[in-house]
Amino acid sequence: MLSAGLYAQDPTKVASKEYKKVILENEKVRVIEVEFAPGAVAALHSHPAHVVYVISGGKMEMTEKGKSPMVKELKTGEATYNPPITHSVKNVGNTTVKLILTELKAGHKGTKVETSKKTVSAKM
Repeated sequence: MLSAGLYAQDPTKVASKEYKKVILENEKVRVIEVEFAPGAVAALHSHPAHVVYVISGGKMEMTEKGKSPMVKELKTGEATYNPPITHSVKNVGNTTVKLILTELKAGHKGTKVETSKKTVSAKM
């Protein structure tokens, strides 16, 4: 299970309606099924380094803690690597956005996460 310090604001707790289901969790990753209906909002929450795969795209507004909101068009089929972040998210489009979010867990043997270079190396 998760240690209390790993996720300051766990998205599955803050926005359980949007962060629908933990598909897989082990010492290396946590894979989450995510779905934002139009207008849906996830309050301020945190992710470690993570990869997002877009199943069904749309327009999302992301507000990183302490910064101005940014609107991003997520395209179906795209995958992105993202460094650790604390942010809030809102679906500002007209379509339901569906994602698979894979959070990378650092601190176990065989994995090195370098957020400054936005690279990840792991022995799986």
